[in-house]
Amino acid sequence: MKRWAIVTILLYALALLVLTVPVVLAAFGNWGLKNDGIGLQKTLEIYAGWGYWLWLGILVAGQALLLLLPINLAERRLPARRPLKIPVIVTAFFLANLFLAGALSLAFAIFGDNALGWLAHLTGLDQENSPEMKTYPGGINNLHLAVFGILLFFWIVWAFVFRRATRADEPDALLKRATRWLLRGSILELIVAVPSHVIIRRRDDCCAPIGTFWGIATGISVMLLCFGPGVFFLFAERMKKLKVKSSDTNQPV
Repeated sequence: MKRWAIVTILLYALALLVLTVPVVLAAFGNWGLKNDGIGLQKTLEIYAGWGYWLWLGILVAGQALLLLLPINLAERRLPARRPLKIPVIVTAFFLANLFLAGALSLAFAIFGDNALGWLAHLTGLDQENSPEMKTYPGGINNLHLAVFGILLFFWIVWAFVFRRATRADEPDALLKRATRWLLRGSILELIVAVPSHVIIRRRDDCCAPIGTFWGIATGISVMLLCFGPGVFFLFAERMKKLKVKSSDTNQPV
């Protein structure tokens, strides 16, 4: 079962790698609008950024952690009421990302680049009076810390909400609920992020398109993540059928 889980994780990582270029070109290509589009060469430079590989690693790790429960279910090694903290924590993390990405996309669509102002105030930085942001080692500034802090807050809130909602669920029911919440959440987030990105691309905003693109990338990534358990169970079911067929063939006549 672990072998098929690894295959599922690799397929997920490959899908993200392959979709990166077309999604970036679709989001920042030349639509004949005010903002100039970017070409293929500029798009390929995203693979050289450490932030891209960090996000990809987080997504792949999340997929791996979500597959721990399906592996145990397929191998019938999970007791009926075993504490299921890992899927709750992982699901809450991605729900928090979806919620934050959707909220930021909407804020950028309404306020443009000025939406960064309220994030600055959360860290005690007034952009009008103190335009220079404090930068920490690794290029992290106050706005990054504000986003991380808000994400952590939403993560805790969603962990509490999801845990309460699944407290009486059996393991298989919890898995189905987790994938259902993530899939619906990603669809709703994309419904907000995609129109917001189109609106912003028709203006002269500087940083706002990056924020809405992050919302689009988050929605697509989490949506693909939801299919991981289903793909794994397809592999597991196929393997069981092959084993049964092989055992029937080897039986003496």
